[in-house]
Amino acid sequence: MNSHDDELIKKLNLTAVKIRKHIIEMLYRAKSGHPGGSLSAVDAIVTLYFHHMKHNPKKPGDPNRDRFILSKGHAAPTLYAVLAECGYFDLKELKRLREINCMLQGHPVSQHIPGVEASTGSLGHGLSFANGAALAGKLDKKKYNVYVMLGDGETDEGQIWEAASAASHYKLDNLTGMLDRNFLQIDGHTEDVLRLESVRERWSSFGWNVIEIDGHDMQQIANAFHGTDGHEKQPSMVILNTVKGKGVSFMENNVDFHGVPPNELEYKIAMEELDVLQRKLEDAQ
Repeated sequence: MNSHDDELIKKLNLTAVKIRKHIIEMLYRAKSGHPGGSLSAVDAIVTLYFHHMKHNPKKPGDPNRDRFILSKGHAAPTLYAVLAECGYFDLKELKRLREINCMLQGHPVSQHIPGVEASTGSLGHGLSFANGAALAGKLDKKKYNVYVMLGDGETDEGQIWEAASAASHYKLDNLTGMLDRNFLQIDGHTEDVLRLESVRERWSSFGWNVIEIDGHDMQQIANAFHGTDGHEKQPSMVILNTVKGKGVSFMENNVDFHGVPPNELEYKIAMEELDVLQRKLEDAQ
């Protein structure tokens, strides 16, 4: 890795800390929301928007833009914070999460939020939507790519596997899926609720090109996205091995924080931990 790469990775990691701080602040203010799966999804979405994906906040409807669909819609705070930091809307909107008449509700609504491609939250639908967007790109002879993030618990839904078959059938090589593999869902450990292993073999058997990485390593994430862009005649799935609640010690691997916001003490501890991490990254050579 050269110095340019080092600087890029540092910038992405610092941006990820900033996004995590936004998430904690938003959920604490709202007294509602999903910290665990929002925090685990940060690094992949940050790398996508701040390094890899073709998009323009000043032209959110550009027909040639790349598309990102957050199928696990309960992780909306991550998407909102990233969109705001990119410039799609004012950062002050983040402070109004889940307020009545605020555009930023608990799950993304495409008609009201610049940069949101699909209204999601009813789990299992996002991959089908992404298939449609990718197939439309093929039919219209557009060069854009479509990215979709799934939760590992979400793949309990049968519609996911119907969509997986369709994507392979239509050779949607402009489609990249991301599986947020944090091993926890609302009812507990994924392998206790409905066993998913082996995830790699499962997606491969549905005809997908599969890449498995550390979902918190910015270099691995960037390399994976570059790798999927060059793959032909198959959709790609990037399995992101992640930690639910990543970045906040008492939330990490703790299913109790699937859908419970931090109280005042937890908020202060979380922000202090993230401040420390930010300073370490800033001081790193």
